[in-house]
Amino acid sequence: MRRVITLVIVAFLAAVLLYLSGFWNWSLWSRPGLFGIEALHPQGDLVARWLRGTKAAPYSLLIWAVGVFVVLTLAQKLFDRLPARRNADDD
Repeated sequence: MRRVITLVIVAFLAAVLLYLSGFWNWSLWSRPGLFGIEALHPQGDLVARWLRGTKAAPYSLLIWAVGVFVVLTLAQKLFDRLPARRNADDD
């Protein structure tokens, strides 16, 4: 059961990280934004939007990649701290 929950969490995390990138190709909600929040555009690419008008804008993909690495590293450390259940077969 722990494995299924972990896979669901990882799939959700992957979808969020993909939405933040410029690789999001799907328009799954209407134009005003998800749940009426205008900052959540249906096209994704939020990192580029956040960096627009700054000197870091040309490096949005690199900044996204470093952020993904940090988020996945922290998620791995969090999952490593969770106690693993022992099976009856382990005895």
